Amino acid sequence: MLEHEQEGLPPLLNFDYETIIDARSFNPPANYALLKITAVGDECLEDCLDKKKPPIIIVDPRAGHGPGIGGFKRESEVGIAMHEGHPVYFASFFPEPCQNQDISDVLHALRKFIDEISKLHNGAKPILYGNCQAGWLIVLLCADCVGLVGPAVLNGSPLSYWAGEDNINPMRLTGGLLGGSWMAQWLSDMSNGIFDGAWLVQNFENLNPSNTLWEKNYKLFSEIDTESERYLEFERWWNGYYQFSEQEILSTIENLFIGNKLEKGVFRICKGCYADIKRIRNPILVFASSGDNITPPHQALNWIPTVYQTTSELKKYKQRIAYLLNTHVGHLGLFVSANVVRFEHRAILESIEDLEKLSPGLYEMKISNPTGNPDCHKPAYTVSFEERQVEDIHYQYQYQAEPFERVEKVSVLNNQLYQLYVQPWIFPINPILLKWFHPMRLSKYIYSERINPLMSVIPFITDGIKKNRRPGDKENSFKKIENQYNELISENLDSYKVIRDQNLSLLFNYIYNPPGLQNIITQRPNKTYHA
Repeated sequence: MLEHEQEGLPPLLNFDYETIIDARSFNPPANYALLKITAVGDECLEDCLDKKKPPIIIVDPRAGHGPGIGGFKRESEVGIAMHEGHPVYFASFFPEPCQNQDISDVLHALRKFIDEISKLHNGAKPILYGNCQAGWLIVLLCADCVGLVGPAVLNGSPLSYWAGEDNINPMRLTGGLLGGSWMAQWLSDMSNGIFDGAWLVQNFENLNPSNTLWEKNYKLFSEIDTESERYLEFERWWNGYYQFSEQEILSTIENLFIGNKLEKGVFRICKGCYADIKRIRNPILVFASSGDNITPPHQALNWIPTVYQTTSELKKYKQRIAYLLNTHVGHLGLFVSANVVRFEHRAILESIEDLEKLSPGLYEMKISNPTGNPDCHKPAYTVSFEERQVEDIHYQYQYQAEPFERVEKVSVLNNQLYQLYVQPWIFPINPILLKWFHPMRLSKYIYSERINPLMSVIPFITDGIKKNRRPGDKENSFKKIENQYNELISENLDSYKVIRDQNLSLLFNYIYNPPGLQNIITQRPNKTYHA
């Protein structure tokens, strides 16, 4: 983590690239840059290109981490796009925001990126690939730049922020339990207008305490000979925290997570301009997973019947929307897992032309007869788009909007009280001090010999340990006891998570939806999602 910080937190792309545009020079500026992927290893991208295929822009999420998750491995979204012969571009961003940067500034920069790429490729409309939070950014862009972009692929992207199940998706309740967006404003004021992305990553880690506190570390040490490289590769990205301007983080929280204004069509891009999803004409493909606890299928798909209440209305607006469902992969696996890249993402890229040729309507993308081999010369699978009805998109748990509308009102009130009675008394603390005493960083660098003198003895004893190691086999009695304790600790942490989430759900409904309290108590959470 310290080495990555000293290098300036560069994008963790496992590919050679060159910077084409730096949006920090724009007016207004934004901390974004357009990168062109030029090579992988000894292979030049120009040797792999199919000139008939449109360019692809991959946009990574700004959710506290740095850019690179879409291409930090050879088997990645960048890698499979190169394999399929597409010119590949990457929308990267810098660790520090520009002064007073807002979402509208980011959209302005992305639009210029698209214009430049179209010029470089004889007017071809680029395919937009958005991961997680970048998905809603792409939807805003499509709504604002009608006719300028090609198909949009949204991977684990939340667009319906209030949807979900209380006992399974507690993150959507966080805004209400914290009293709205005032806390983000307070944290930004304490750092002189800068919001630390480490707070967002901490929220993600709190979602699954079993994995955070135990499982990923146990897996590392139990498979130390094969797991260390993969572990460090991922953690280098996970622990590279980027910053937000106060305006950008507040706009994101208030408009999306609390206000849910995107699917309602009232998200204000600039003066007199609002994002209306019904204006979008380029086809959209949504990739979601039932195993995703950060962006469940509810949040990835429920915007469709909200925006287009019937199939006839969807066809009236001449729009084509397809969705692809995975049954088990987790949130990060949607755009990180090599198996997903070789299978689903390859199928998506090979079917883009078929998606564009579809008649207006809603479709489910189906992949059958997979072999999972991206290099075979015969078809690895068959892809079909089966027509569906907007009216049939529903889940066994239908959320109530009223409690979240109350949350929005409480957030506005608390912000006014904060600005009136607290903000005038805030004295900013040195941002460097706040940054390096954040628990997410402190919990890592405390184990560095650069910081902790007690750790300086470790390098001197590692050689002796490596030379005399004798790993126990599976039948070793102590190994069996170790595995039993591992399972016991994981089960206890999972039990804690269930109890915690149930209590958070009860508290939220007690505050914002008292009449529904008894229903929550008697409901049993259902982890199977059906569209």
